[in-house]
Amino acid sequence: MDRLLLIDGHSVAYRAFFALPVENFATSTGQSTNAVFGFTSMLINVLRDEKPTHVGVAFDVSRRSFRTEEYPEYKATRQKSPEEFSGQVELVKEVLDALGIQHVQREGFEADDVIATLATQAEASGLEVLICSGDRDSLQLVTEKVTVLYPRKGVSDLARMTPTAVEEKYGVLPQNYPDVAALVGETSDNLPGVPGVGPKTAAKWLANYGSLSAIVDQAEAISGKAGQSLRDHLDDVLRNRRLNALVRDLELPVGPADLRHELAFDREQVNAVFDALEFTALRDRLFSTFAVPGAPAAAAAAAEAAVETTVLAAGELANWLEQYANGRIGLAVQGTWGRGTGQVDSIALASTEQAAWFDFATANASDQAALASWLADESRPKVMHDAKGQLLALCASGLNLAGLVADTALSAYLVRPDQRGYDLGDLCLQYLNRELDPSDNADGQLSLDTDNDAQSATARAGAVLDLADALATLVEDAGGADLLAEIELPLLSTLATMERTGIAVNEDVLVDLESQFAARAAEAQRLAYEAIDGKQINLGSPKQLQVVLFDDLQMPKTKKTKTGWTTDAEALRQLYAKTEHPFLEHLLDHRDVTKLRQTVETLRKSISDDGRIHTTYSQTTAATGRLSSNDPNLQNIPIRTASGRRIREAFCVGEDYETLLTADYSQIEMRIMAHLSEDADLIEAFNSGEDFHTVMAAKVFDRDPDQIDSELRAKIKAMNYGLAYGLSAYGLSQQLQISTGEAQGLMDEYFKRFGGVRDYLHGVVEEARRSTFTETMWGRRRYLPDLQSDNRQRREMAERMALNSPIQGSAADLIKIAMLKVEQAINEANLSSRMLLQVHDELVLEVAAGELDQVTALVRQQMGAAADLSVPLDVSVGVGPNW
Repeated sequence: MDRLLLIDGHSVAYRAFFALPVENFATSTGQSTNAVFGFTSMLINVLRDEKPTHVGVAFDVSRRSFRTEEYPEYKATRQKSPEEFSGQVELVKEVLDALGIQHVQREGFEADDVIATLATQAEASGLEVLICSGDRDSLQLVTEKVTVLYPRKGVSDLARMTPTAVEEKYGVLPQNYPDVAALVGETSDNLPGVPGVGPKTAAKWLANYGSLSAIVDQAEAISGKAGQSLRDHLDDVLRNRRLNALVRDLELPVGPADLRHELAFDREQVNAVFDALEFTALRDRLFSTFAVPGAPAAAAAAAEAAVETTVLAAGELANWLEQYANGRIGLAVQGTWGRGTGQVDSIALASTEQAAWFDFATANASDQAALASWLADESRPKVMHDAKGQLLALCASGLNLAGLVADTALSAYLVRPDQRGYDLGDLCLQYLNRELDPSDNADGQLSLDTDNDAQSATARAGAVLDLADALATLVEDAGGADLLAEIELPLLSTLATMERTGIAVNEDVLVDLESQFAARAAEAQRLAYEAIDGKQINLGSPKQLQVVLFDDLQMPKTKKTKTGWTTDAEALRQLYAKTEHPFLEHLLDHRDVTKLRQTVETLRKSISDDGRIHTTYSQTTAATGRLSSNDPNLQNIPIRTASGRRIREAFCVGEDYETLLTADYSQIEMRIMAHLSEDADLIEAFNSGEDFHTVMAAKVFDRDPDQIDSELRAKIKAMNYGLAYGLSAYGLSQQLQISTGEAQGLMDEYFKRFGGVRDYLHGVVEEARRSTFTETMWGRRRYLPDLQSDNRQRREMAERMALNSPIQGSAADLIKIAMLKVEQAINEANLSSRMLLQVHDELVLEVAAGELDQVTALVRQQMGAAADLSVPLDVSVGVGPNW
């Protein structure tokens, strides 16, 4: 039987909002997403479990309806929707549009009325109907063919309300439920019932008299206080019954037949919406559960694109390469990689005419020689997808790669830098309308089926070849062709070399630090307990902290969340600044030290057998172009506190090397700001050779530099760095612990003095609003469609991104260029020193004996020459036995 699923969109989204902590669900633009996440998660589950053939979602248009016209107090006691909920209903509709699910609404009526109309029509035409709603009024629609899925807890636990279930819970048949509700009232709708009459009494009367109209007709015969109360409130009961009756005959733009849905979705549309919402896990769940529309066409495209595959036996590789590998070749390595090393299991090659696969373990000496020669030949172009891990595997097998002319993951990243993932299968569907074999081993692992391994691996190699062509034009259109060829592709081998090298670690230092931090955490915990008269609580439990802080200690309330008053670190620091209570002092110390201990523990577990830590760098994670580090993240090793700096002592110079050297750009964002804004006073401040922040403060406050004290310098320093991150007056006030008005005044004075900066920042946003993207000095684009959003929160976040992306992105491009220059200069000078880490604006090198002076000069020269700015690039160098 065909089955129609009808969902009360607003009801379910609102329940999801309160079921999921809003503070845990937000995009990088600041848009809250807990309601849309919960709704989407519930939708996927219900579609999977119920397998409806027809789907529709109903929404309220506004709080005004024919019910409020009759009774203005209807739902009047409901609080205004939380600010974080605003805009999420529109996001739910965007998800539905991407999934091809129709949504319906009707001015002057509620979503329940839309559902009642569609359910009535569907039942009459022979469809089974499921209604997902948290509004009990929908229970009046329940029949043998209509079931209500009522959320019991959150939106994941749904009760199936059949006629039997309704009767068991309320003591009446579904058609009589509105009579019970009329007598009892509905608090959430602000419909007062008969005082003293509950569901059991109402059900008893209905059992005795048969209907509400009969109860009203014989009200005089009902004895006792309840009977008198009924007679006193008959008008309320009759009004309630009129208002809770759902309208079943609305004129709607669609009927049940129009809601047919094949449970198959447009992958590209889903990718765009889910990327914007940053719903990576939900997207994976969706795609793993349901089909992709047009999948037969995508599969047919894959079959049509497939070329003949040859499984090469030992000794056959050289002939194949000679015959087919003269043009561009798609290359896919199967194996394992990570932590700076890897292993090759097999290799797939694809030309436009022929594909080949061979088991690396069976390759003989001639195969190895032919492969090594071809891989290292820069004149033989290769195309790969997400190549760096494969480079590690090849290098571990003694093979070097040259001639890489495209990496489709990097190309896709430059086209859409905000996309949350660059899976080859997704990209093939998105740009080629081609589906990779779902049995494909995307993780690179071999199966026991050689034919299957060969087919899926060569399909990947062939897809990469075609995808590179499809993306090349888009990269060009996005202004990223030079960026790809001159920075991102060359950087692949640089990063792979750094990952293979790793950085030496003194494990004894880490062991000692872990012990010390654990002891300090225990002491902080003891002192925290002592500060609350020995009461022992879980210092990591928000609920227990709420009791201590706001009930026991009666502290000022923080920001209200679904789970109570927030106890996050920022709120606690503000509380401590207000109260200076010792409990907060020790609690914050406990949190800081515990975090440091966890960092040390992670580092200890990451030490490889060679005594070094090998992080993994990603070029496609940050939309600004910054590199990211993970497994472990060596870009967030603390430096601003004495305790954090001690962790850096564990990173040391390795055996057979003399010292570590660090080189970082000083005030790089502000130097880029000076260059881009062309502000004469800002440029002069850098060219003066004096302390930059002091000179800037002197200009803003119109004083001599020697009259600038540390407080004034700190204010301008916060302003200087804040400008590069789109800092608001409120944000500045929080940093400096001053009023928002004072912060705004400081910003006004700053921009009055540096008009070029003001005009530049204003122009960046306006240009981005027109073009929908920002651009770095090297042409890296970041697309910001939310600049046109009618949602204020999203629009303002996009404006802050428009301010900082050109500056942060240019700084990211600059350090990448510096890395390439430094590596090239070291190689050309035939030095043994090597680059180990990149931490945003800083490079860490390991210097061989006798090479320190040469490497210092080389690094200063190459980093200083990475860009030609209107202000000098100042490079600070540090040297020592540990970081």
